[in-house]
Amino acid sequence: MTMGDQMEELPTLDEVDVEDKTVIVRIDINSPMDPVTGKILDDTRIRASAVTIKELASKGAKQVLLAHQGRLGDNDFTTLEQHAELLSRVTGIKIRYLRDLFYGEPVTRAIREMQPGDAILLENVRYLAEEPVTRSMEEQAKTRLVRNLAPLAQIFVNDAFAAAQRPHASIIGFAAVLPAYAGRVMEKEIKGMSRALRPEHPCVYMLGGAKVEDTIKIMEHSLGKGLVDTVLTGGVLANIFLMVSGRDIGGPNVKLISDKSYLKLVDRARAIYSAHGHRIKLPLDFVVDVQGKPQVITVEELPMNVELLDVGPKTIAYYSRFLAEAKTIVVKGPMGVFEREGYERGTLELYRAAADSRAFKVFGGGHTVTLVNTAGVADRVDHVSTGGGAAVSFLSGESMPGIEALLYSKRLRLGR
Repeated sequence: MTMGDQMEELPTLDEVDVEDKTVIVRIDINSPMDPVTGKILDDTRIRASAVTIKELASKGAKQVLLAHQGRLGDNDFTTLEQHAELLSRVTGIKIRYLRDLFYGEPVTRAIREMQPGDAILLENVRYLAEEPVTRSMEEQAKTRLVRNLAPLAQIFVNDAFAAAQRPHASIIGFAAVLPAYAGRVMEKEIKGMSRALRPEHPCVYMLGGAKVEDTIKIMEHSLGKGLVDTVLTGGVLANIFLMVSGRDIGGPNVKLISDKSYLKLVDRARAIYSAHGHRIKLPLDFVVDVQGKPQVITVEELPMNVELLDVGPKTIAYYSRFLAEAKTIVVKGPMGVFEREGYERGTLELYRAAADSRAFKVFGGGHTVTLVNTAGVADRVDHVSTGGGAAVSFLSGESMPGIEALLYSKRLRLGR
């Protein structure tokens, strides 16, 4: 079954009556946090989740919200107290936060005492050792989390697209034992991302950013399946493809690739370039730092003892022509070191060029949401994914257990 078929089969909130029903809702409100103050820095996912929460509340559901924040051992691994406060603010609904409780008599009582329209947020599910263990749906249904909470509810809603690539207990376990439906974030993400997997041609991908292995995976799938006609490269990805094309990119850039352990990707890039080099476009010029000031150099001037920090004006014009002619555009990541003042122009101008196109436009990836806002193009992009790794998995054609669990639940209900 293709992703397009999955969208047509996806069970949504339009198919279920939630009035006076207890609904377990898995949301994704995992947010960047200040490592010093512990404060949430960006509430994008919280605001996105508010859409489903408000709709369910307005329809009289009693919501038990499950979510995670960070990973055990990371600086951003913490409680969900702040998240509950922010959710209350953006939804206009008092979200009751139950600290350090997942199941047992206090949780059972709190859930049973809920009234239509009420919502409670349980603690960070990753405090449970069983949560991040990879298991089958049937095995996850036997975890304590699912066995204790599922009997208290009548419906499960998965709105956590950003975690849909993970076969975790809170993502797939409930769908094995409760009627399961996609929330509005999940529905919107799948609908938007599916257009990239059934593109109208010409289809152009513009790929950059620091997570080169992710972009390599996307290229392997999209080029191999004939989904994309042209790939515009930037950042370290462009440097690697310049190397495999036979270009000497200069010592500092080779060192960066080596120090960042990108060298293991060179063979994969070489195989891609050998098979699809005519579809892969490389920068014509760069912005570099010369004595503390931005300076433009052409690709013919390489090698130089400078780091390639941004794409230059010739590249912006060159890439913009492909974007203007495209009918489908997928953008992931920046074109250079956009965080550094004086080296953000290439990224921002190309984001604006993509937004100006009449194509159907999908933007996704870690920094992409921030860049869309910085470039001032949010209102001109058809779909901006908050999915991060899930968006990469989706575009790479990888298994998405969270989506598959929803489809399984629907087939079960229909007796298929």
